[in-house]
Amino acid sequence: MVKLSSTVSIVFFLLLFGLSNAQANNNYTNTLTFKHLVLQQDTSKKDSTKKSVTIDTIGQMVRASQKFKTVRDTINVRTSAPVPNLSLQQIIKGNLAGVYVQESNGEPGTEQSIIVQGASNIMFSKKDNYALQPAIYLNGVPLVAENPFAFDVQRYDYNRIGPATNLLSQIDIDNIQSIAVVKDPFELAKLGPNAANGAIYITTKNARDGKRDISLNSYFGFVTAPSTSTVNGVYENNFRKPFYQKYATEENYANSASYLKDSTNTAYFGPSNWNKQYYSSSPTFSADLGITGGNDRANFRFYGAGTKNAGNADKTSIDRYNLFFGINMAPFSWLTVSSSVNAVRLDRTRNKSLRDRFAESRYIPDLTSPLAPNADNYSAFLNETDKDVDINKTSIVNGNISLRATVGPVILSSSLMVDYNEGIRDYFIPSTLQAGVSYISNYFGFSQRVLVNNTAEYTYKFNDNNKIDFGLGQSIQGDTYKYNYTRAYNGPNDFVKILKVEGDPTKDNYLNTYSNSEFYIFRYIDKERNNLFSVNASAKYSYKDVLTVSALVRRDGSSNGQPDSRWVTTPAFNATYNLKSQFLKDSKTINELSLSAGWGRTLRLFQDDKFAAGPQYKSESGWFEEPTIPGYGGILGINRPYSSGFIGYGISLPYADRTNISLSGSFLNGRITGGLSVYNRNDKNQVIGIPVPVETGYSQNYQSGLDVNNKGIELSANALVINRPKALSWSTSINASYNKNKVVALPGGLQELTVGTDRITVGQSLGSYWLYTNQGIYNNQSEIPAGRNFNGIAIKVGDPNWKDYNGDNRIDEKDKVSTGDRAPKVVGGWGNSLTYKNFDLNFNLIFALGQKAINQYQASRYDFVNSEAGNDINSVKEIQSWQIFDNQKNYPIYNPWSSVDAYRADQDLFLEDASYLKLRSLTLGYDFGKSNIFKKSGTPFRKAFLYVTAMNVFTITKFSGQDPELVNYNGIYDGANLPIPRTFVLGFKLDL
Repeated sequence: MVKLSSTVSIVFFLLLFGLSNAQANNNYTNTLTFKHLVLQQDTSKKDSTKKSVTIDTIGQMVRASQKFKTVRDTINVRTSAPVPNLSLQQIIKGNLAGVYVQESNGEPGTEQSIIVQGASNIMFSKKDNYALQPAIYLNGVPLVAENPFAFDVQRYDYNRIGPATNLLSQIDIDNIQSIAVVKDPFELAKLGPNAANGAIYITTKNARDGKRDISLNSYFGFVTAPSTSTVNGVYENNFRKPFYQKYATEENYANSASYLKDSTNTAYFGPSNWNKQYYSSSPTFSADLGITGGNDRANFRFYGAGTKNAGNADKTSIDRYNLFFGINMAPFSWLTVSSSVNAVRLDRTRNKSLRDRFAESRYIPDLTSPLAPNADNYSAFLNETDKDVDINKTSIVNGNISLRATVGPVILSSSLMVDYNEGIRDYFIPSTLQAGVSYISNYFGFSQRVLVNNTAEYTYKFNDNNKIDFGLGQSIQGDTYKYNYTRAYNGPNDFVKILKVEGDPTKDNYLNTYSNSEFYIFRYIDKERNNLFSVNASAKYSYKDVLTVSALVRRDGSSNGQPDSRWVTTPAFNATYNLKSQFLKDSKTINELSLSAGWGRTLRLFQDDKFAAGPQYKSESGWFEEPTIPGYGGILGINRPYSSGFIGYGISLPYADRTNISLSGSFLNGRITGGLSVYNRNDKNQVIGIPVPVETGYSQNYQSGLDVNNKGIELSANALVINRPKALSWSTSINASYNKNKVVALPGGLQELTVGTDRITVGQSLGSYWLYTNQGIYNNQSEIPAGRNFNGIAIKVGDPNWKDYNGDNRIDEKDKVSTGDRAPKVVGGWGNSLTYKNFDLNFNLIFALGQKAINQYQASRYDFVNSEAGNDINSVKEIQSWQIFDNQKNYPIYNPWSSVDAYRADQDLFLEDASYLKLRSLTLGYDFGKSNIFKKSGTPFRKAFLYVTAMNVFTITKFSGQDPELVNYNGIYDGANLPIPRTFVLGFKLDL
């Protein structure tokens, strides 16, 4: 699984036993200072009477050197634990200032997005979205994600090949001590290139001063089926009737949908009761056991858990199994050793949607007769899908071993960290579901990261008021990504096998010499290795408890950079001024007040190694949209990457410059704490594809020069409104952040750039839509300006009145404008906790404001003529399309047979406000451990908490779709994603 060279091994173990420390840490060693984070209290203390050392446990690995730590950029684990969230994204949604989580699918285990302080690059594809995700640290281990290079062999930009499981579903809240977001420029600069998009730091629970601790937690509940208003062919014919009455010719009537012509066909005109077999209330449950113990010289924690998280549609679910073990030892007073191992298994039962199936098999059968809404017919379809084989398994293991040694005035640290994940998918479709052609595919892929860190720290005191902390650090990181993917097609029988390869393995055409040529087999193999070497030096000057000034310089070398730009030097600075100590010592109202300002530069790494080599050859010689499939030649060869684009020299690594100013305070004896931050981030020199003349043969030319600016304001506040421990207490917290995104520059001085159906314009947001402006309908010929046309097609009665911005009487791309934004301008959450005696009530509201979405679902519904005529992936009619929603909008009755494509999605007619406010969770609990009955009986329970939780209770929105969260990464709502379920659970938490 993990391979290290003998040289690295020798160096590591010399450090391990010679002069190392043992904090299970990574880049977060004691040279790293967190700004404005609430961390766990440091319980490491020396006991002079016992002459022993209390171990630095995993829960205390990250320390804040400042005494002032009041801005809460952390999750409230206590109130979050009773909520049955599956993934890290769900846990932090709405709970961290400046962090936007998009949960675009309610199917358990699907991938979700995290954006910290705005998008730094384009977001038009899933591969783009991968590049925007922050670094996730689990006990100091920077988790490695799946490399998105697998998207290069996909025809459709849907789920990536393989299990496509959200790797951050491995996080179990019951084993978590703290979750914090890192946004400070200085701290991110210390973390280095991994954290160019920000960082989320997760610390697991661990033993506390050797105390025994046993916890048992469990819940059981149901995800509930949504209420639906189903429709059948009668409704669909009534919907289409006005279009036919107003515009249809005899030919249009003759070519109308065949499945809607026979009203006696009960499949389409009978009962529409498919919903009972598609939507269902399904059980969801979890149980876990945690044990900690030991003494002040050696302690441990064991944790095991099993979870079944169910969806409320298409019988989807995911099973998760967690196993964690951590140990801490202090064999000598000058040496501590820590190690932890975390293992997770994710087994996912996926949906049976037509889109996902067609996208995987790259085969679209005849769509003229969609799935019928009748239960009997739908049952027959489901019986055939039961013959499918769809196995999706993901295995994850990560851990570390770390040492911390005090050698005189010097503190030495060393750690080895590993993260490994692998995914397997076995997929089979019988010929009865694939127009007489069976299909099979197999995927195996893994991602692996090995990281070795070494640091040295030294403190020099001038006197009691002045000191300087010096730090040196070095790290080596090696990432490996690999996948094998094979897919095959066969004839009308369902016997499909991958045949062995015959021939001489030393020959170049070895893989193409199959023992039987009757099977159509396609094989994809790819592997990448990326290395990162870093050194850094830092110094922090402290004057009393009034002023600290820090400086850092680091040197990073990436194997993914081109030879002349692989090494980059980046600096960072920070200053913190304690206003309370300097000016307000005697104030009883203001307990703490601090002003902090920082600037830092962070290197941004390329996602894969394609830019490192410069001009190159690739295996692209096939058909349109299928470059990896051979065309006329029987053997796939190599040629210039015409389809993917030309890569030349002179492409340097991009970087991000951050500036942050924060004011933090604590008031009224700590009953009110809060902070206000303003930030400015410039992501510079990023690479983007530039269109080139078709005569070159290339689709685009990659060039450096995309600059993006994000600036914003963040507010966090916490208040203990009522403090009556024996009666009613109420604490509340709120976070809100505003972000403004803008394109500053494009390569070569360009002012605008077209990327597919989107356009990037200098001065506009990266997330802007590029749309025609709809001004109504032309009801008669006199309203149409003479000669008005759309891309050369004459405008007629019944066509949309699109605004002619340039006044040339021709509607074309020159009249499209950038408008709206895919990303919200304001995000945040409001949490509340009320306690009365032994009762506990918690509720959490989240909101996202200012984002827009294209309702492609409605565009396709109104554009029924073209949707049914075009046999492509966007024309697929899923079973859930046979329903309507209460807030559906009505659009003008355009001529659907018009050649101008009146209901095209790239117009502001379908642009909607997707802002929302949600009651995310509501929990009511009672702690029997505090009751007199338990106390008098002498039970060993420190806590016996029984609770009920409701999740996704309600949504307030203007959006006409099912849910404003169910919008894809590109801002398109297609109505195909499964709903986010409303969940009710009953659970308990026992602590011994």
